[in-house]
Amino acid sequence: MSGTTTAAAALRRRAAGAGANRWVVLVVLCVSLLLVAVDATVLHVAVPAVTEDLRPGGIELLWIVDVYPLVCASLLILFGTLGDRIGRRRVLLLGYALFGVASGLAALADSAQVLIAARALLGVGGAMIMPATLSILRQVFPDRHERALAIGIWSAVAAVGAAVGPLLGGFLLEHFWWGSVFLVNIPLMLVSLPVGRLLLPESKGDGKGPWDVVGALMAAAGLFGVVLGVKRLGSGESVGSLLTVLPLVVGAALLAGFVRRQRRRTYPLVDLKMFARPAFSTSVGCIVLAMLALVGLELIAAQYLQLVLGLSPLETGLRLLPLTFAAMAAGLAGARMLRRFGPRRMVCAGFCLTAFAVVLLTALGRTDDCALMLSGFVLLGFGLETTLFGAYESMLSEAPQEQAGGAAAIGETSYQLGAGIGIALLGTVMNAAYAPGLSGVPGVPASASSSAGHSLGEAYEVAAQLGGSAGAALRHAARDAFVHGLHVTLLVSAGLLLLGAVMALRLPRVMQCESEPVELPAQRDAADSRVSV
Repeated sequence: MSGTTTAAAALRRRAAGAGANRWVVLVVLCVSLLLVAVDATVLHVAVPAVTEDLRPGGIELLWIVDVYPLVCASLLILFGTLGDRIGRRRVLLLGYALFGVASGLAALADSAQVLIAARALLGVGGAMIMPATLSILRQVFPDRHERALAIGIWSAVAAVGAAVGPLLGGFLLEHFWWGSVFLVNIPLMLVSLPVGRLLLPESKGDGKGPWDVVGALMAAAGLFGVVLGVKRLGSGESVGSLLTVLPLVVGAALLAGFVRRQRRRTYPLVDLKMFARPAFSTSVGCIVLAMLALVGLELIAAQYLQLVLGLSPLETGLRLLPLTFAAMAAGLAGARMLRRFGPRRMVCAGFCLTAFAVVLLTALGRTDDCALMLSGFVLLGFGLETTLFGAYESMLSEAPQEQAGGAAAIGETSYQLGAGIGIALLGTVMNAAYAPGLSGVPGVPASASSSAGHSLGEAYEVAAQLGGSAGAALRHAARDAFVHGLHVTLLVSAGLLLLGAVMALRLPRVMQCESEPVELPAQRDAADSRVSV
């Protein structure tokens, strides 16, 4: 009997230890997220070196850059729901292993085709890691107060990763070859695998009914088509192009079929009843709108800093750092703000603050105004991260625990779709406002004006070819037209952000903070031991 008592006491200590180690679990999950976030942007600065070494064609280069986010966004729902079925930790650890192997393949790639395949595998690994981190976080932090703080740290790490990627890539390229931007993942994954296996708890959904393989594949293929079409629109492809319209139409049809299939099934892959909850559906919509504004503005801001103000890529990255630091601060303060103000006021205020920052940035012109830019970027980063934090926390808390993987996948998919749509929509607005400013420039032929109307970079190339007073006039007109287009795009973005503020009024007024009854693995072991005795 004393042996049984000793064993039960040991199991109780294990259960208490599992609870005490939840912050260590958070560190492991944040390292996972940091790797995925860095890998999404680290290649951008290495594109010239990759082009010089591997000599890819134009389409191959596009796929080298885009295949990672495209594959990752397409498979989020598949692997999020698979984690609910077979175990979220298991999927996460498999993602670690695949991410490490794919990083090695990418670093040693000797052709564009091999690099594209390796980047696609990285996307698969990222899709396994991303929803698993959020769903495990929800399980490990049953108390909403603590979970809000954990999500704030998680989101701050995501902001750091997105900003560190280009800076880390630039540093590595100055000292090593382009493959080094991938090799840095391998030692971290070699550490994360055993540590994750030792510390992370396993969790699953309720396990009712078979996993809908056909539905998962429909969702993956549908998202692939939609994201591909949106990315082609964002890269300037014609709306009437068959290679743009066909993926969009086929993808939308597959997603519509997926929704219809889920409504008919007794045990759906994704419980669409979650969207009937105002807090859940509103949070998803807020994530889409926030990302729609953020990514499009970051892209245009980078072009403004480099092409209008003439800053180098490194100087551009440093100018955007205040946005990242402000986002980190908002993530770390998010839990306290959520408790004090509640989801509705917090998300609404975040949207309004971001809209104010965007309108403030319309004062930017052809000359460098550091103080104005610093103020605008700080407010922009703080406001957007406040919005995203409140929306993610509300969405994750509203979803049932057994659907945590699917809910996390929906949130991450919304994030990716919002980013893609933002580039396409705001890029279209920018081009529509920019191109008319180049018609009728004195001394510039109509054909040259038409070519210059595609982008500011192309306008500079045409101006250099023309030379003389005509080239100088075209260059001057292109800068003025770009600044005008920037102002119009900022105002459109502000309108979308205010629309998000109105949408956020459907969120709960106060934060419900009761803890959820979640058993850790050690607690289940202890219960089983008592039953057997």
